[in-house]
Amino acid sequence: MNEKSFESLNMVPFIDIMLVLLTIVLTTSSFIASGRIPIQLPQASASPSEARPTQTIAISASGAIYYASEAVSTAQLRQRLAAVDRATPLLLRADQAVSLQHFIDVADLLQQLGFARVAVQTQAPRP
Repeated sequence: MNEKSFESLNMVPFIDIMLVLLTIVLTTSSFIASGRIPIQLPQASASPSEARPTQTIAISASGAIYYASEAVSTAQLRQRLAAVDRATPLLLRADQAVSLQHFIDVADLLQQLGFARVAVQTQAPRP
């Protein structure tokens, strides 16, 4: 039994695996960065942010409300926010095409529940 000595290592399969992993990472990171709910934010001048909000409420162009990336009704949102600490900062993201009434309904709900730290996300105007 004559065994052949180990002379070289074929690197091509390892490179293929690394390229596939790199593709997966880059694909998923773009979803994480942009968020799952497509929203066209209204424009406003930039203001300094105090702290990073921990809870996000989004309103899509059709008026659908999302809390923690899950579609909810106004009653379900009230129920879920009732269990949240009132000092928790909230971020309200609303599509620029959303009806003002949908925005006011959510803002009024937050006021009724006693949330004082609510920020509205906008984007800087394009020059």
